[in-house]
Amino acid sequence: MAKSEYTMLEVAGHEVRLSNPGKVYFPKPGWTKLDLVEYYLAAADAVLVHLRERPTVMKRFVNGINEDPIWQKRVPKNLPEWLQTATVAFPSGRTAEELVANDEAHLAWAVNLGVIDFNPHPVRRDDLDHPDELRVDLDPTPDVGWPEVRKTAMVVNEVLNDHGLRGYPKVSGSKGIHVNVRIEPIHDYIEVRRAALALAREVERRAPDLATSKWWKEERHGVFVDYNQNARDRTVASGYSVRPTPDARVSCALAWDEVPDAEPGELRLDTVPQRLQTVGDPAADIDLVPGSLDALLDLARRDEEGGLGDAPWPPHFPKQRGEPKRVQPSRDTDRPTHRGRAGDPQPGGPPPGVTLGNSQRGFGSKPRTGQGYEDDWSESEKT
Repeated sequence: MAKSEYTMLEVAGHEVRLSNPGKVYFPKPGWTKLDLVEYYLAAADAVLVHLRERPTVMKRFVNGINEDPIWQKRVPKNLPEWLQTATVAFPSGRTAEELVANDEAHLAWAVNLGVIDFNPHPVRRDDLDHPDELRVDLDPTPDVGWPEVRKTAMVVNEVLNDHGLRGYPKVSGSKGIHVNVRIEPIHDYIEVRRAALALAREVERRAPDLATSKWWKEERHGVFVDYNQNARDRTVASGYSVRPTPDARVSCALAWDEVPDAEPGELRLDTVPQRLQTVGDPAADIDLVPGSLDALLDLARRDEEGGLGDAPWPPHFPKQRGEPKRVQPSRDTDRPTHRGRAGDPQPGGPPPGVTLGNSQRGFGSKPRTGQGYEDDWSESEKT
């Protein structure tokens, strides 16, 4: 296909205008916007398993990976009439129309705007309050390498199996591993995060020299099991998303028996389509096996009864009931020498002059730092 100022693509029965198809997005290998579109069309069946019916934040690299991305939750005006979206409501009363990428045309349309990786929420648009996916994000600290991440993933698999759940691993495309778990969409975000915290603590108990569930970086070692990726408004790169790395690595799904030997550098924009043709998609059946969180929630209850209360939330979230103080341990001069129990009185709350109400459960509670989202406290919530 000739590279020109723009190209019209016929995709999934729709016309998609691709401007500047020859623009280089990945300078080292020289891969362009058109190369990225062609990847997503070739891998679409696998990509869409992880995006279909999910509100998705657009992470736009309009001039390629060498510039910082624009995090955009609202689709632009003047949309094609066929483009699908979900209306996401925020506690402030504002709403946002977020992309719902349900077919190949939506993938091509998003890439034309500079999207390299897709970042969906763990909910479907017909029920924005009850996640159908628990996400395990394994994030190595600077003192460990890739082998430790793989070993930790295998411990995660063991814990999931012991609690009646099936995990689907994938390389993050960066330094870690993600494990996605389909769950019955009957629990709210707070309960799903509670289950994820219990899982993280159990992984740490089974592999104390390898894994940590500690939120504060100064307390971490090994591989951090990031339970807070299950808090409302947190998103991670979806399965088969291309990541903004110099060699265009892909967040590629793996079979569990591949994890011990997996090498992220081998899973790239130019290799994954062929892998899908020869190996298939190990996550193809993920929607067929939703599991119950009952066993993990029982584990959470036992932890709480044993004195393990809640753990810190991300800093932009309202103070949660039972949450410990959000003070870096080395700066907490009156830090107790014993663990508090769940439900103990804790200081904190919403920002000064703000009435909390039910905002901690709102779908649009302020997202993680760096996404450039608007503040979600409306004037009506200030006194």
